[in-house]
Amino acid sequence: MPETSSGDAPSILIIGTGFGGLGMAITLKKAGFHNFQILEKASDIGGTWRDNTYPGAACDIQSHLYSYSFEPKHDWSRKFGLQAEILDYLRHCVRKYDLAGHLKFDSEISEAKFDGQSSQWIIQLKNGGSLSADVLISATGQLNLPALPNIPGMDHFSGEQFHSARWNHECNLADKRVAVIGTGASAIQFVPEIAGKVKSLVLFQRSAPWVLRKPDRPFRHWEQALFKVLPPWDRLYRWLIYWKNESRALAFTRFNRLLDIYAWQGKREARKQVTDPEKFKHVIPDYQIGCKRVLISNDWYRALNRPNVTLVTEDIDHMDQYAVVTKDGAHYPVDVIIYGTGFRASEFLSPISIIGKNGRSLDETWANGASAFKGITVNGFPNFFMLYGPNTNLAHNSIIYMLESQFSYVLDAVKLLAKDPGMVMEVAGDRQNQYVSEIQSGLEGSVWSSGCHSWYLDASGKNTVNWPGFTFTYRWSTRRVDPDNYSFYRFPNRN
Repeated sequence: MPETSSGDAPSILIIGTGFGGLGMAITLKKAGFHNFQILEKASDIGGTWRDNTYPGAACDIQSHLYSYSFEPKHDWSRKFGLQAEILDYLRHCVRKYDLAGHLKFDSEISEAKFDGQSSQWIIQLKNGGSLSADVLISATGQLNLPALPNIPGMDHFSGEQFHSARWNHECNLADKRVAVIGTGASAIQFVPEIAGKVKSLVLFQRSAPWVLRKPDRPFRHWEQALFKVLPPWDRLYRWLIYWKNESRALAFTRFNRLLDIYAWQGKREARKQVTDPEKFKHVIPDYQIGCKRVLISNDWYRALNRPNVTLVTEDIDHMDQYAVVTKDGAHYPVDVIIYGTGFRASEFLSPISIIGKNGRSLDETWANGASAFKGITVNGFPNFFMLYGPNTNLAHNSIIYMLESQFSYVLDAVKLLAKDPGMVMEVAGDRQNQYVSEIQSGLEGSVWSSGCHSWYLDASGKNTVNWPGFTFTYRWSTRRVDPDNYSFYRFPNRN
């Protein structure tokens, strides 16, 4: 039985069909709210798991935890899910919870503006269409906008070039001279997959990543069967993974020296697998482990050690028609360039223009850095909620856990709005400022503030991405909406 009955109010628009958007839709539907649409800019669901189809694409959180708690999958093929399998899981959820009728594909948003006359959000689509809704929920994620470097001469290169998140499967890499720019989480996965197929691979590294072993393997058939016939064991297994991961929060946020054991493990793996002394000099990072995203792989160092792989640490100066040229004048002729340069994680909701009640855009509001109350609501933007918003990213556990906390919070807000159709809610400015101040204070002692430059930081050096604590404390803080943190009001023209 649903928890409540909503009728037709409020009307809701959800942006995005990744784990956030689909999970929010399922949560609403299970609670009896059916008046919602899910807008998707592409022609299929899946978010980052639809976009990132590069060779070796996989998750770095264990499968049983990187899935909805309310929809366990007992037959994961591996301990760490592969891209295709995760996408199939999301498609299964769409079918099981009958979301197809709520999906609106090829509906990229150019602008969402709050209209005080109607007390609704008016959404303009790039295809010329428009929509309106009482509630707007953003589930665009933080890893959806590929970051391309600004290298002189990129437009002059005559060969193929593409970002790893927009992999060109028509480009045959066999026996090609390939350049890979970047050594982040995606490159860690696709470089080992292609290194043995290409003629040569030149890897341009700005800074070495910390890489640890990935405790991955296929599940045995009897293990999958046990998860299915004994659901309590499946739940216990998930619970054990959660607490093992959660224990690492202390090292990232308060007791950074605890990370030294992981640094020792990373160095040990490098020494075992990188036998080329010149390459080894450049694979151990010069910053504290954890300051940037810690990566996991069992074949990264072996790939670097291959004789056909050249590791370049000199800065790139420019590109010409046939090559990448570094600042020392070295010329690296290549046929294909692949950018493993990550995402614009701190540019939340970009390039959508979100305009609040006073005609002020979210970009203007966030001129000094993105911030939100509990990472979900922003003063000046009534009935607007974000999933995976500012300072809700994790370095130690599953983002799905954080998202489910947000689902619960947003659902509670929707229930409040449903009690009085036409009412809007807006987080109080002083409550938001106090919350953001506490978050930034909590980040001061974290490993992310130890001096390196990472995608956790915006252009001004402010950490607008990570959550500085335990996930269970976030769950507790989002268990319900405290009306005292919000203003509830009605615009004159709304009955």
